[in-house]
Amino acid sequence: MDPVLEHYSLKHKGGVNRVRAMPQRSEIVATWSDVGSVNLYNVGGILDSFNRSAGSAVKNARNITKDPFFVYNGHSCEGYAMDWSRVNEGHMVTGDCDGNIHLWSPTDGGLANYSTSSFKVDKAYEPGGGNIDHPSIEDLQWSPTEGTVFASAECGGYVKIFDTRCAGRPMLSNKIHENNSDVNVISWNPIVSNLLASGGDDGLFSVWDLRNFQSTDAPPQPLARFTCHKKPITSIEWHPSDESMIVVSDEDATYIYD
Repeated sequence: MDPVLEHYSLKHKGGVNRVRAMPQRSEIVATWSDVGSVNLYNVGGILDSFNRSAGSAVKNARNITKDPFFVYNGHSCEGYAMDWSRVNEGHMVTGDCDGNIHLWSPTDGGLANYSTSSFKVDKAYEPGGGNIDHPSIEDLQWSPTEGTVFASAECGGYVKIFDTRCAGRPMLSNKIHENNSDVNVISWNPIVSNLLASGGDDGLFSVWDLRNFQSTDAPPQPLARFTCHKKPITSIEWHPSDESMIVVSDEDATYIYD
């Protein structure tokens, strides 16, 4: 039997810079649009449709909704950085190309009935921490174990660590690329929570021990640095159940490291 690939298309205002599904509720999908908005969709009805087509029994099937139930226009420009917390359900962080970071949290009862009042968004952080000239936030990652801690990857070679209990500034800020090359992507190891991987515009892929990632006069040194990529690193992610495996993509291909 030939495989069958099912799909369902939704209209989206502007190009899609990034898309992320909430880990605890896979029917909630967030998108970053190139017109500067962040959109939340409820794709539960689409998932039910796919399950029915696969022969699975679906009780109380949901209707398919095509429009986002929540649209946020509070950022000053478009962005790419976005991540849902795996510790705190419904908590998200978004970052834009002007260097602003906004924190999302569900309102009381907001996850019971998805609507325009389901989330509260705070304009938490502005550009700073030494990176004023190239503040664009390229990627964001919540800690896999701490519900208040997240990391940012930024243009100009910076990686920063934030704690939401510390308002207005990062806890740690380090320039990991002395050549000012942008840090395009980061990935926090879900098993060994002190390991963070980064991928740069210069093709460098590095693994860092956050226990040594303290603010000092000298930049931190990576546990490992791979220089085989000749094109910018575009995505990176640790294996969900194997602490030593990671997948890395550049502009030419995708590679698996062990």
